[in-house]
Amino acid sequence: MLRLALEAQDLTVIEARDEPEAATALQTARPGVVLSDLRLPNGDGFGVLRAAKELDPELPVIVMTAFGSIQDAVAAMKEGALDFLAKPVDPDHLLLMVERALAQRRLATENILLKEELAARRGAPQIVGEDPRLKQVSVALQRAAGTDTTVLLEGESGTGKELFARTLHALSPRADGPFVAINCAAIPETLLETELFGHEKGAFTGAANRKPGKFEMAHRGTLFLDEIGELPLALQAKILRALEEKRFERVGGTSLLQVDVRVVAATNRNLRQAVAARQFREDLFFRLSVFPITIPPLRDRQSDIPMLTKYFIERFCRDLNKKPLSLAPSAVDELMTYAWPGNVRELQNCIERAVILTEGDTIHARHLSLSFRDAAPGSAGVDDNPWSRIDLSGTMAAATARVVAEVERRKIQQALVEAGGNKAKAAEALQLGFKTFTSKLRDYSIDA
Repeated sequence: MLRLALEAQDLTVIEARDEPEAATALQTARPGVVLSDLRLPNGDGFGVLRAAKELDPELPVIVMTAFGSIQDAVAAMKEGALDFLAKPVDPDHLLLMVERALAQRRLATENILLKEELAARRGAPQIVGEDPRLKQVSVALQRAAGTDTTVLLEGESGTGKELFARTLHALSPRADGPFVAINCAAIPETLLETELFGHEKGAFTGAANRKPGKFEMAHRGTLFLDEIGELPLALQAKILRALEEKRFERVGGTSLLQVDVRVVAATNRNLRQAVAARQFREDLFFRLSVFPITIPPLRDRQSDIPMLTKYFIERFCRDLNKKPLSLAPSAVDELMTYAWPGNVRELQNCIERAVILTEGDTIHARHLSLSFRDAAPGSAGVDDNPWSRIDLSGTMAAATARVVAEVERRKIQQALVEAGGNKAKAAEALQLGFKTFTSKLRDYSIDA
């Protein structure tokens, strides 16, 4: 009767006479919902319930029992059953309950898929490449992930140090905890301490409320200190104490706060040279570099360029709702012969720009906008004319944007040289806000 009532609603039903037969059917059929009597000729409904939950903890199970054995049904629900039916079973009630169970099952599946899609859109860790040097980095990350050791990621700007830090967090036992990142170079020195350690109400003018810092926010997770080499000396001692004792005080506070944080630091500077020049504390350097990992620049793993390019093209076509694009041979040659001073970040920006500019189904060399690279010394003829190296393809707006971007990039580089590498002075000379300036450094992949 039950089978006929369910099949009348276009549901596929698999029958089992007892617990062993049900356990076998669960393995082979993988049903969407289980309906079981608590009393069976061989075994019982509790055994069926345990077999279902062992196969899939989210599998909904509905149990049936005689009216006088409601206590057994309650016990089954405590073990994980979704609901129970008292016999004799009302077919309409049964159908309603099964439909509800199947809907719950679908929602759970959709929730998992949405979480995966959201993680992908937010940039879930995905290291792309097959170069042996990159494989060595991946092996080192996996070895470090199982420990709470402080890791120092070294590498040029644009090599993807934050991506590797996120991967390290995802591989660690702290993966369910927070991943908190802070760029030590992007925040003015006067604000950096409160960003890291928080402040108490009234600690300074404008501190209307207590504010937690990044160390507190990263409790039971991972704190990523990017551009650690830019930390001012006065703050380095407090960072060292927090790393060693796992305790610190908020700005304006007197009580010590205890945190459980795993620290991953990154730098594009040579910290050993900074220590020798007394620009970085030696004790902090040794505390950070317990497990150093050096990420190779893109020019040292050119074999990965085609794979990375394909990955970025697919990603940006998907994000921009464009049909799949292919690469012309001339574009491949450009990509493989370019030095990529901005590393993977520069390649990513280049491909995103090319996907936007391409109107057909093929990306050509002109879409890559790599024509600003310096001409070879001593080149003559038309190459002596700088306008010959400017890509004037596309619309007026597109050509103008490329020229303006190159002027900005060169002006920023010039300002940094004149300021002796001091970002704050360079930003002031250009009459740019510090955050705008550091944002442009990232956009143009300028290593400063």
